[in-house]
Amino acid sequence: MSEENGLEALDNWIDRLRIAPGTAVDLAARDPSECPDGLKHPDAEALTLAAVADLDRLQYLLFADGGASLLIVLQGLDAAGKDGAIRHVLTGMNPQGVRVAAFKQPTPEETAHDFLWRAHRAVPRKGEVAIFNRSHYEDVLVVRVHDLAPKAVWQARFDQINAFEALLAANGTRVLKFFLHISPEEQLARFARRLADPARQWKISETDYTERAFWPAYTRAYEEVLARCSTTDAPWYVIPSDRKWVRNLAVARIIADNLHKMELKTPPVHVDLSDIRRRYHEAVSDET
Repeated sequence: MSEENGLEALDNWIDRLRIAPGTAVDLAARDPSECPDGLKHPDAEALTLAAVADLDRLQYLLFADGGASLLIVLQGLDAAGKDGAIRHVLTGMNPQGVRVAAFKQPTPEETAHDFLWRAHRAVPRKGEVAIFNRSHYEDVLVVRVHDLAPKAVWQARFDQINAFEALLAANGTRVLKFFLHISPEEQLARFARRLADPARQWKISETDYTERAFWPAYTRAYEEVLARCSTTDAPWYVIPSDRKWVRNLAVARIIADNLHKMELKTPPVHVDLSDIRRRYHEAVSDET
């Protein structure tokens, strides 16, 4: 297989990770350890590095263009790799143009507002990239699984979320949502590595284990989220994440591909370049 055909096959595989609007989702039918046919780890690493380098250039164009923005939503169960995706995929971006918002248990100030308030205040300005580590979707996931609000309340939020994301898209924000799909076995293996590594033990929480009991409930909740809230303007991607290198490659190429499609351009020059060149040469002559 030629390199060109190999990349086309990879992109076709990645495109199948996107949930088409209105599609029923069965996560049990999606293998979290799936890998594109014939793709080897070293080749995936090289492709990821190339995509990350591309993101650096594209982010610069996003900032220079100044007319659009990008919102990246990362969701997944504990140890799915949200922090890892941020660290490995988005390292090439200029931190001046990137903001990361981590959505933990709402503060008293946040609960005093509507559930989308804390998300809306964290969305990117034009020219920026914002990354949500967890997100407004917690209000139809955790709230549902732990019965923190009546069913009628969280059911209504699906349409409210879709309207919110449609508003962002209409204002020039590209919204990309990633569900990092891991198996219970891989989650437990990652918990074991945390226990064995003093540098990562600070991440350990009792809820890591208590939440595992709710795995089937979270699965049902995510399936409804993916089915009801994947839209043309704000698609969901189910990323096989048992293999971190597959996760990183898929996320990096999806983001880069979407930034390419935004057709970003540097703005026109508003100064007389001939005059600027003349001044430059005069300054050089003065220095010598």
